[in-house]
Amino acid sequence: MSKHQGTIALFGTSADPPTCGHQALLEGLVAMFPKVATWASDNPMKRHCAPLEKRKALLATLVKAIANPQLELMQELSSPWAITTLKRANTRWPSNELVFVVGSDLAGQIPHWKDARAVLQLARLAIAPRQGWPLQLQQLEALECLGGRIELLPMQIPATSSSEVRSQPKPAQIPAALWPLVLEHNLYGLATSP
Repeated sequence: MSKHQGTIALFGTSADPPTCGHQALLEGLVAMFPKVATWASDNPMKRHCAPLEKRKALLATLVKAIANPQLELMQELSSPWAITTLKRANTRWPSNELVFVVGSDLAGQIPHWKDARAVLQLARLAIAPRQGWPLQLQQLEALECLGGRIELLPMQIPATSSSEVRSQPKPAQIPAALWPLVLEHNLYGLATSP
């Protein structure tokens, strides 16, 4: 824990829907960082199935189920652009080190993000390995060339995927705490899946 003393881990997600992988990542982050902030956001590189308000409610339910005081839903950080989120976070916590957390599946996309170099200057980048999405050396080199300070998180996130849940409903990939909300709003075709 002392390695991350005073550090705030930031994890934004489309949460469309939150999966057991999101839950594993959030639980892993609270074991490593003294404070973890998460939020649901619109990703400009994706088409979303559920509106942001419903995705935020799902993520809020997951945060409540994890029930760790170090973890907080901070929807006010939400933006389609990481640079906007990080400017908001820096304004909120000017004296804390910020760590921006992504899954290994996003490592190759970051150099193409809006103001990627500035994003990597505003926060350290922590990459969580996801099963099925191995990190490539050239991806890390590209991030370092942009000034990225990279930390590979010592965890393994299961190969769950929100896009898979949307295209082929897989009830086992949805955390149990989310089911009442998923069924109430008939989200992702899961209300009718076997």
